[in-house]
Amino acid sequence: MAETGKEETVSPEASGFSDLSDSEFLEFLDLDDDSNASVSKADPSERPGKDGKSVSLQNWKRRLDVSSPMERFHLKYLYVTDLSTQNWCELQMAYEKELPGFSTPEKAAVLDTGASIHLARELELHDLVTVPITTKEDSWAVKFLNILSMIPTLQSEGRIREFPVFGEVEGVFLVGVIDELHYTAKGELELTELKTRRRPMLPLEAQKKKDCFQVRLYKYIFDAMVQGKVTPESLIHHTKLCPDKPLGPSVLRHAQQGGFSVKTLGDLMELVFLSLTLSDLPVIDVLKIEYIHQETATVLGTEIVAFEEKEMRDKVQHYVAYWMGYREPQGVDVEEAWKCRTCNYADICEWRKGSGVLSSTLEPQTKKTK
Repeated sequence: MAETGKEETVSPEASGFSDLSDSEFLEFLDLDDDSNASVSKADPSERPGKDGKSVSLQNWKRRLDVSSPMERFHLKYLYVTDLSTQNWCELQMAYEKELPGFSTPEKAAVLDTGASIHLARELELHDLVTVPITTKEDSWAVKFLNILSMIPTLQSEGRIREFPVFGEVEGVFLVGVIDELHYTAKGELELTELKTRRRPMLPLEAQKKKDCFQVRLYKYIFDAMVQGKVTPESLIHHTKLCPDKPLGPSVLRHAQQGGFSVKTLGDLMELVFLSLTLSDLPVIDVLKIEYIHQETATVLGTEIVAFEEKEMRDKVQHYVAYWMGYREPQGVDVEEAWKCRTCNYADICEWRKGSGVLSSTLEPQTKKTK
């Protein structure tokens, strides 16, 4: 049962809509100039595939030749953090996607700690309720229920956390979760992104650049939602959802407890889009990143981010070109080669071996724009 004065929201795990930032992992990779950190390496010629079988680099090359990353991974949409991770090192992300199964205990521990801090923050404002789901329609239904429960709080200038966002940007459908929305003393709507740090120090500029891109993209999507620019037709087209499908019994019961008289996903979808466009919610005025030390929960510093739409959209176009198969993945610039020091794929990285180009053994045949 929810405590008095608290709202109920469905946990991201239950909704399948978690967009946990990987900033905690990237913080683990932020090295001091004199760092000699090292990680264990597996056989560089082969890595485990999704089914546990090894995948050779030659097999990866063949996969790249015949399909785009979106097609290979059967993706209908991307997470905001998929694109922001490309800002760190696109080729590292590509290796992790194509040759999965090679993670470190340190990464898992850092991510777990970061997730725990995010959860504790959310529980300050919301009680979490786990709602069993069995279909993708149910998964999206709980996203919509969370949005519907948070809109009245935003209308009354309250504070909310873990707000789901979604929309089409440069031809690809993106989803994500905003850490926090609240109003400033001047009445401006402020987005605050929480980033936890394993060490008591602010991140390097490369990390800040990635974080800034992420919050700008969140603002762009949220603003489009409240301005009526995100349509049900676009959502259905990209996600292949069936709006006429009846809601599962657990989701239906939770919706009824929230006072929503609905039977299908389409009913909920209609309520959400009407609520977003008729609620007179403002666009986001202020973008802020808050860096917190994991061990002590102390605030290490904040970053106020200027919204630069053209630069953000140019980056999205560039990143999406990889997902659509129009170009090969790219590694880091020479001045950021320090990122390679703890990369699990440094031994097989063709960008690193080729001094900034992919060798012919890995270079995919890029698709031609029709």
